[in-house]
Amino acid sequence: MAKHVALRETKEFRITDPSKPVRIFQNPRDKTASVDPITVPALMNRTVENYGNHPALKYKDPVTGKWQTITYKEYKERVEKMAKVFIKLGLERYGTVAVLAFNSVEWFVSELAAIHAGGNIAGVYTTNSVDSVFYVLDSCKANIVVVDDAKQMEKIHAIKDKLPHLKAIIQTISPYAPYVKRADGYWRWSELQEMKTDDVEEEYQRRLKSIVANECCCLVYTSGTTGTPKGAMLSHDNFTWDAYSFTVYVDNLQMGKEVIVSYLPLSHVAAQIIDIFISMTIAATVYFADKDTLKGSLVKTLIDARPTNFLGVPRVYEKIQEKMMAIGSQSGALKRAIASWAKSATLKHHMEKMAGRPSASLQYKLANKIVMSKVKQALGLNRCKNFITGAAPMSVDTKKYFMSLDMPIVEAFGMSESTGGHCMGNVHDPTFESIGRNAPGTQTKIVNADEKGHGEICLRGRHVFMGYINEIEKTIDAVDDEGWLHTGDIGYVDNDGYIFITGRLKEIIITAGGENIPPVHIENLVKSECSAISNAILIGDKRKFLSMLITLKTEVDAEGAPKNELTQETMKWIQSMDLKYTSLKEILAAGPDPKVMNAIQEAINRANKNSISNAQKVQKFAILPHDFSIPTGEIGPTMKIKRSFIAEKYKEVIDKFYQ
Repeated sequence: MAKHVALRETKEFRITDPSKPVRIFQNPRDKTASVDPITVPALMNRTVENYGNHPALKYKDPVTGKWQTITYKEYKERVEKMAKVFIKLGLERYGTVAVLAFNSVEWFVSELAAIHAGGNIAGVYTTNSVDSVFYVLDSCKANIVVVDDAKQMEKIHAIKDKLPHLKAIIQTISPYAPYVKRADGYWRWSELQEMKTDDVEEEYQRRLKSIVANECCCLVYTSGTTGTPKGAMLSHDNFTWDAYSFTVYVDNLQMGKEVIVSYLPLSHVAAQIIDIFISMTIAATVYFADKDTLKGSLVKTLIDARPTNFLGVPRVYEKIQEKMMAIGSQSGALKRAIASWAKSATLKHHMEKMAGRPSASLQYKLANKIVMSKVKQALGLNRCKNFITGAAPMSVDTKKYFMSLDMPIVEAFGMSESTGGHCMGNVHDPTFESIGRNAPGTQTKIVNADEKGHGEICLRGRHVFMGYINEIEKTIDAVDDEGWLHTGDIGYVDNDGYIFITGRLKEIIITAGGENIPPVHIENLVKSECSAISNAILIGDKRKFLSMLITLKTEVDAEGAPKNELTQETMKWIQSMDLKYTSLKEILAAGPDPKVMNAIQEAINRANKNSISNAQKVQKFAILPHDFSIPTGEIGPTMKIKRSFIAEKYKEVIDKFYQ
């Protein structure tokens, strides 16, 4: 069986053409960085050889609601079948299959089939507008698009005639759009599974044998929060090596025994590297969550799957925290007292371990047995060994809350251009603020450091991307002549190798007085002082002083958009002021209510006491008419705040601060 370890010779380590190879930086002095490259098909072959009958994918039957299983052998068979189908439908060598769908078996199969057929995969966020979808499909010259439902099909139908390279559009689930007809290039996934492919077998085998590890297999488009998205080209080696490096770093993973839940958007690199490539590397079993999982059904899937590892962006953890705190507030006095003792004992245990001191293990074991084991069981996380967060900074308060539940969260740091993770914390790290140390085989350095040693964080290793498709200038800006990826993040590395992020080059606020201010730190300080605040956005670039836009926590509708009704947590905060509001409109209609404004001002005053200088103190604020969300535009698909969009949307509110 072909191992596909051959490389195409090249001296280039930055390219913008997906048909060209890139040089791999193998470091012979580092054991992890020097392992032999391997292609994605070779990785799948290896896993199937050793774990062919092991459950690979678990999905719910749409009719019976019962979990169905696909083994690794069956997984490979589906991939190879669809790879031949894609070739027959017109996928060119080095061509692209784009996917506009929620996580599913078909998403995984489409990705690996495109790669096995010698092409690339490109994920498109389901929340993207028609114009944004067109931009991505036009940029990558997509030959095939896979969508899940009629809503996404409408987007493609509207732009099909403007995409000359597009040869087939495939819908995976019913009800189907009325124009889904073969003659017009529209297909149903179910009918493609029955398509005869004997006539392309020879071409498939020829392409499969030609695949090498240092060529492109995936395009990850940045979410475009500050402009048009860039298509980061990732190679076979980027994915297979980064997955391998992760298994070296996280030493408690067991082959054929891990379980994960796939629910974060696969258009994002973090979901791809964990859900598809790390899972394949360690023969894990992947459960697919419901399509509405981020609207409230995630815990149901967790209870069914009982994952051994869990990745969530900070907002996912915060939502779980809010729900649990609301439930806890409704418990009787005795239950609350027991829960408080258990959380205190558990937090103390972990804090002492972080400090390198012997922990109060007896109380911790008792608390775990009486309370925490039941809490984790109720969340479906009783088997979970690793709780990971990434994509955005997480507040220390949230980390401490989950640590008090015996669920210590570690922060991972990376970006699309580094194939996901570059470094990750450890539950025994001596500080909450660090994002950990380098993953095995990678390097970090700080450039243009100031007198405190703070400067831009740069990364190097086999996980660094090939370049941006068709954008040479942006590629050169991102990766310098020595192969260092410039992240745009500001931070420092301490004497023990721990990496700290203190700000972002493009997000740094420079006041009219010339002071550089990282907004995230101040925003988290304010949020930590008031449980009802959902978002706090710092304003002040080129301004005389800092101001802040505040949103309060409200319920969300079925589409994830904010509703008018306050959450239980917010209402509890309101009631503490002897007020009886149940909606945001009532608060705003009262002036906004002076008591509410005063309580927020007091929270800001407490946060201001921790300011480094007077220039970093927040002087004015306003409560916005609704919380931030993806549907209303303030949050991107990866749950990151879109600062430029917010600044433009609420320009009139901001201008009033400085009149």
